[in-house]
Amino acid sequence: MNVIVAVDENWGIGKDGDQLIYLREDLKRFKALTMGHPLILGRKTMATFPGGRPLKGRRNLILSRNPDFAPEGGEVYHTMEELLAQAPEDAFVIGGASVYNALIGQCDTAYVTKIQKEFPADCWFPNLDEDPAWQAEEPSEVMEQDGVRYCYVTYHRVTK
Repeated sequence: MNVIVAVDENWGIGKDGDQLIYLREDLKRFKALTMGHPLILGRKTMATFPGGRPLKGRRNLILSRNPDFAPEGGEVYHTMEELLAQAPEDAFVIGGASVYNALIGQCDTAYVTKIQKEFPADCWFPNLDEDPAWQAEEPSEVMEQDGVRYCYVTYHRVTK
């Protein structure tokens, strides 16, 4: 499986149930990389999508403990075991923090947008730079939006 995430300098990913920042080019990259692939996400992450609905053009596998949660266009799983039994190898784990932490060990490739700024955050992604199981490729060129600089780094798992 793959994981895709945007992190700040401290590997923060969100605050108060939302992303730290929305970067136009990063959103386009997210769509390009994930289109046609299954997405694995939590219910709270889906709530941040336009209209709070599953993303189009992709199978949305949603983890939720709520037995009444049944969004149109999404597949809801109540346990990680149920979800993993249905998750294909080409799936992208897209958040939130608890889903990332539960599934990072199942992933072989991580597409990370590294934002060169610190934001107030209340949830974090594991720091892959400090994990010897992961190796980074060379970062992309640095881009900028509204004074915020960022780049893309792809990590590959080297040991399980």
